[in-house]
Amino acid sequence: MDIVIIGGVAAGAKAAAKIKRLLPDAKVSIYTDDTHVSYSSCGLPYYIEGNFSDYRALLVRSVEEFNAAGIDVFLETRVEKILIPQQQVLAVGKVGTRLVNYDKLIIATGARPFIPNIKGINDFKNIFTLRKIEDGIKIRQKMLKSKHVVIIGSGFIGLELLEAFVKNGLDVVVIEKNNRIMSAFDEDMSDLIRKRLEAIPERKFRFYTGETVSEFIGTSYEVETVKTTSGKEFKTDLVILSAGIVPNSEIAQDAGIKIGNSKAIKVNKLMQTSAPNIYACGDCCEEHHLINGHSVLGPLGSTANKEGRCAAMNAAGIYTVFEGVLGSAVSRCLNTTMSMTGFTEKEAKSFGYTPVTAVVSKTDMVSYMPEAGEITLKVVADKVTGLLLGGQAIGSIGADKRINSLASALVGHLTVNEYKNSDFTYSPPYSPTIDPILDAMNILCSKLARHC
Repeated sequence: MDIVIIGGVAAGAKAAAKIKRLLPDAKVSIYTDDTHVSYSSCGLPYYIEGNFSDYRALLVRSVEEFNAAGIDVFLETRVEKILIPQQQVLAVGKVGTRLVNYDKLIIATGARPFIPNIKGINDFKNIFTLRKIEDGIKIRQKMLKSKHVVIIGSGFIGLELLEAFVKNGLDVVVIEKNNRIMSAFDEDMSDLIRKRLEAIPERKFRFYTGETVSEFIGTSYEVETVKTTSGKEFKTDLVILSAGIVPNSEIAQDAGIKIGNSKAIKVNKLMQTSAPNIYACGDCCEEHHLINGHSVLGPLGSTANKEGRCAAMNAAGIYTVFEGVLGSAVSRCLNTTMSMTGFTEKEAKSFGYTPVTAVVSKTDMVSYMPEAGEITLKVVADKVTGLLLGGQAIGSIGADKRINSLASALVGHLTVNEYKNSDFTYSPPYSPTIDPILDAMNILCSKLARHC
């Protein structure tokens, strides 16, 4: 059996390794336009920051290791076309141009940074996006010779890079077109993120929300000034574009494979596309949302690995279901952990629920412990059914474990009444006697009397 995989970072590499273990006699090939295979792109901001000096720490598995396992890897080779009737792909790269036969095809082409339409964006060499290892290397090299940086976009990656630059002594300007930073969160929670960050003494960064970049101005191929539509101008030595992503689904669309509303590849729970013998996984495809069943785009390394495994097992003939996602996420910026799962209050309303919320601010451990920090937790439930719908946590490093616990409850479709009886661990260095999330359940119960 010939199994061809397009893309080799998280989902593609996982699919290749799994399917080779399941079908040791199969011919498995990875085609990727990247210069590396199987690496942790999520770790790039921390490489840029300087947490480790050798980018090779991000490599999960080398080409040589794949080859030793009987998997052929073709780097810097782009698959230009999928020929569904012939069950072939057209590959162009170091191997020249050739048609490659497949019995099963797995598309794992990932996503790319969104490039906004800004005057001068293609004219300067110090404008960067962060996707590949080479991007991280170039950004770190430029950062070490710079004093000023402008980041366009204030999502998870934008704020992770803010931390990296601040810790390396740069003055940072963050420009966000929305009226608030981290707009994936509810307004009250994103306001709290900004308040915490701006409370840092002698901070060397500034947020400008409700601003859109109109032009890059510079000489000698480097941006020197970033100008906004309101007329503001910011001096800079480098620019980071962090304004969202676009799924790399064009090759599938060109082949006639069905694309979803998010412009990503539409798949079922087996990771099958609309075309026979073709699967998709990772950031290029849509996921099933576990709360209401809607199709969503949830780009995350952990999800990509799960999907790669699922695609490989089904391609090998082993029935396996990937149930879906909740949009669970966590990140850190300086003194603040930001985590979320499920629906925000705003999203819940948009999907027709009648949300009720509880907001709790409390220390993450017993307050007399010297390392105690504060967490603000917001939990969303449905007034009609009493079902938990989602949650967000902002504050100390303990924020994410509350969200992880809540995510498990959402997978189980628990009500507030069912979840409030959770038997959590307790010890002064780990939690108050009543955990903040259980306080939130008690508040919700008071609002959902007939369900509690």
